[in-house]
Amino acid sequence: MLDIRLIREDPELVRRALSKRGDAFALDSILEFDEHYRSLLRQTEELRAHHNETSKKLGLSREKSPQLIAQMRQLGEQISALQQQTKEAKAKLDSLLLELPNMPHPGVPVGANEGDNVVVRSWGTPKELSFKPLPHWELGERLGIIDFQQGVKLSGTRFYVLKGLGARLQRALISFMLDVHLNEHGYTEVYLPAMVKRECMASSGHLPKFGDNLYHDEEDDFWFIPTAEVPLTNLHRDEILSAGSLPLNYVAHTPCFRREKMSAGADTRGIKRGHQFDKVELYKVTDPASSERELERLVADAENICRKLAVPYRVAELCTGELGFAACKTYDIEMWAPGCAEWLEVSSCSNCGDFQARRANIRYRAEPSARPQFVHTLNGSGLALPRVLIAVLENYQQADGTVLIPEVLEPYLKVT
Repeated sequence: MLDIRLIREDPELVRRALSKRGDAFALDSILEFDEHYRSLLRQTEELRAHHNETSKKLGLSREKSPQLIAQMRQLGEQISALQQQTKEAKAKLDSLLLELPNMPHPGVPVGANEGDNVVVRSWGTPKELSFKPLPHWELGERLGIIDFQQGVKLSGTRFYVLKGLGARLQRALISFMLDVHLNEHGYTEVYLPAMVKRECMASSGHLPKFGDNLYHDEEDDFWFIPTAEVPLTNLHRDEILSAGSLPLNYVAHTPCFRREKMSAGADTRGIKRGHQFDKVELYKVTDPASSERELERLVADAENICRKLAVPYRVAELCTGELGFAACKTYDIEMWAPGCAEWLEVSSCSNCGDFQARRANIRYRAEPSARPQFVHTLNGSGLALPRVLIAVLENYQQADGTVLIPEVLEPYLKVT
């Protein structure tokens, strides 16, 4: 959520920043409701002062004046009505603010679409194979490790079943990634619920904006998480942290659920996009002065996984038009997949500034007696399945149709 004081004091700055995202946003409505809300607050305070003054007079009066008693009753009714109007105005103002995305960081490249993203570095060179590489959907079916028909039988389109070494390879990737982030990068592992309350989705920025893309249990009002970012954002909701506890570094493996709405085409083949997938998520809670440095560290931690797997990858800084709703700055990490002949996004690492912290009310004190300030939150995949699985299968395939196992995964696939 953006700071209403900033919108109030410098609306043109906010308009210019948000316009870089390529959309127009109704700041005028927000400013009007803000003025209406503050006017109601002022009226309520004035009536309260009048009510207190009348109450004093009544207390000092030896004979309880019927006129003063009637006036007190009338003032009480007026205050009650104004309080309800104020509550409704605040709710409307908040709902408008919740629709606003984060402002891009001033240094983010301005652009409209992925063609305007900037590749900042790359690692490794895509192999020139001596044979025509197969896409993972053909490899998986030939090796008997990916079954699309059974996925459709069980759940419908955009589902699949991993079998035998396919299931073990995914589990090995998850365990390997968690171990690296725990033992080498210093993250704390957490096990999280896959369903959360509505307010958790709102705090992370997924509601109300993305309600149509989320799975929802209406009876209990539980929301299935689209990413571990959602519960991780809410671990410290409504808390005031000490400066000495920051940064907090969390890693979590969760299933993720999204309504992938896709048209027919090459992008729908295989396991690249599905309604259910697994992800290892990295999450940081920092003080504002450290967040840009911590973003670079987070990206480096995700890149380290790519290098250990020895799969070529590149890092792109997203332009303003490609930023996620809550992000002010984002780097995407893309692995090369020779069978698909494309770069697959396996991580999107974002600094959200204080955007999520305002929604979740997460603050810290720089000193024990200092006024609480909002923290900054950062998130990124470290990495996301099944695209890492795709990249491994397609990069390690051999001319005879078999697939080698990356050296770092061998300990995780040994049969004892």
